[in-house]
Amino acid sequence: RADGAGPGTRPEPRRVLLGRIAAAVAGGLAFFAAFPPLDWWLCAPLGIGLIAAALYGTRPRRAAWIGYLAAVVFLLPSLAWVRSIGDDLWVVLVVVESLFYAAMAALAALVFRLRAWALWFGGLWVLMEWARSLVPIGGFPWARAAFSQGESLFTPYAALGGAPLVSFAVALCGALLAQAVLMGKAPGLARRAAPLALALAVPLLALVVPRPGDEGRTVNIGIVQGNVPGQGMYALGDEPAVVLRNHANETKRLAQAVRDGKLPKPDLVVLPENSTDIDPYRDEYARQTIHDSVQDVGVPTLVGAVVAIGEENRATRSLVWDPVTGPGAYYDKQHLVPFGEYTPFKEIVLALSERANLVGRQSVPGDRPGDLTMGPVTIGAVNCYEVAYDDTVRGTVRAGGTPLVVQTNNASYALTNLPPQQLAMSKLRAVEHNRAVVTAATTGISAYVTPDGKVSWQTRERVADMNVVTVPIRTKETIATRVGVLPEWALMVMGAAAAGVAAWRGRRRAVGDRMRNDG
Repeated sequence: RADGAGPGTRPEPRRVLLGRIAAAVAGGLAFFAAFPPLDWWLCAPLGIGLIAAALYGTRPRRAAWIGYLAAVVFLLPSLAWVRSIGDDLWVVLVVVESLFYAAMAALAALVFRLRAWALWFGGLWVLMEWARSLVPIGGFPWARAAFSQGESLFTPYAALGGAPLVSFAVALCGALLAQAVLMGKAPGLARRAAPLALALAVPLLALVVPRPGDEGRTVNIGIVQGNVPGQGMYALGDEPAVVLRNHANETKRLAQAVRDGKLPKPDLVVLPENSTDIDPYRDEYARQTIHDSVQDVGVPTLVGAVVAIGEENRATRSLVWDPVTGPGAYYDKQHLVPFGEYTPFKEIVLALSERANLVGRQSVPGDRPGDLTMGPVTIGAVNCYEVAYDDTVRGTVRAGGTPLVVQTNNASYALTNLPPQQLAMSKLRAVEHNRAVVTAATTGISAYVTPDGKVSWQTRERVADMNVVTVPIRTKETIATRVGVLPEWALMVMGAAAAGVAAWRGRRRAVGDRMRNDG
C-alpha cells in the first residue's frame, strides 16, 4: 500500500524510518540555505523535495512528527534573529510555527495516495503558509518559500500570482523532484522521466510570464540611514535624541553633497522608521531639529516617528514633512509587531514577564493604505514588518502608491539574518507589483530595488550613509496586483479538496476491508 503501514501490516523497518528522519533533517537544512544570507535559492525546491520524500508512504500521524522535525531544523536557524530579543522567545516561536508544518505533513500523507500528488502537495504548502500568515496573534508570514526567491528563475511568477504562486511553484518543483527519485525503479522510461521533465519545466515557464515595461518617467529620491548608538534590545541608547540628531545630521550631509554637486538634487527624501526617538508633535526640540534638516534639504521628507495617541497609546507613523509648512499627511502602520509594538493578552503577559514592560505605550493600528503625495509622485508607504504581508503591500499599490517606500528599523537585529531576509521580500514585492522599492533603515540594509527585483544600491550595516537614487515611476499593474487573492484561494482549495478526497477514499477502503474480513 502506498499509504504505509495499516491494520494487519508489518511495521516499517527501522532503517527506513531512519532514512525518513535523515531526509527530513537534510531537507530542513537545505531549505534554510535557500534564504538570505546564504541565498542559495535552488536549495528551496531541493529541500522541499527531500521533505516530501521523507513523508511519502507514511500514515498521517507519523508524517506529522516527521514534518514537525523538518520544520524545527529549518526554522531554528532561519529565525535565529529572534535571539536578539531572547532565546526563550526564539524557541517558543519555532515550536509554535512548526505546528503548521506538522498539520500540512499529515494532510500530505493523504494526498500522496492520489494521482498527480505533486500538484496537491503544492496546494497544501500554500494553505499552510496562508494559515501561518493569519494566526496566531495576526500571523507570522516570515520564512515563506517565496521569500527565498528574491532573484531566481521562480521570481517572475510573482507578477502572475503573487508570493503564493511563487511558493506553489517552488513546492511543486520540489515534489516533482521527489517523485522522480521515488519512481526511479518504476517500469517504463517515459514514466520515470516525466516528473523530472516537469520539475525542470516549472521554473523555465516563469520566463514567459507577462510583465509591464518601462514608462519613461523617473523621480530622484534621497535615502538617509543615520545609525543608532546601541545594540540589541537597547539599540536606541539611553541618551534621548541621539537617533534624532543622527538622522538630522545625515540629512544635512545629503543636502551639502547636493550643493557641492556630488549628488543630484532629490525630489523627496526618505528617512527610516524611528528616525526620531522623540515625538515631534509634543516636543519642540524634536520638531525644530527635524524642520531645520528638512529646510536644509529643501524637499518633502518622509520621517519615521512613534507618536502619542492620547495618554496611553501610540502609533508608528510615516509622516510627510514639508520644508515650509512642516508636518502634514501621514500613514500609520497597520500590521503591528506583537510584543514589540503592543502586548497581546496584556494583563497576563505583563504579570509574567518583566521584559514585556519594555513595549511601553501600546500601539494602535492604522486603518488606511499608505498612499502619500510627496513632490511629483504619490509614494506607497509600507512600514517595516508589513512588507511580509501580501494584503498590505497590494492595498498600497492599488491605492496609487508608486514607487513603494519601506521604512524600517532593524536596529535590534543588526548583523543578524533579519535585514537580508527583509530585503529579499522587497525584491519579490518589486516584481509582484511592477514597482521600484526604496528601503530606508536606521542601521541597514537601506537599498533601492528596481521593478525587475534587482538591487541597484544598498548600504552596509551599522554605519551612517545616504544617497540620491533615480527611480522609475511605474503605474501599470501586474496580473498579480489585479487578481489579488484569487490564485492563492484557488491553490488552497485545490490542496484542501484533494486531502478531503483522499480521506474519503481511505475511509471507504477501510470499511470495505472490514466487511471482507467479517465475511
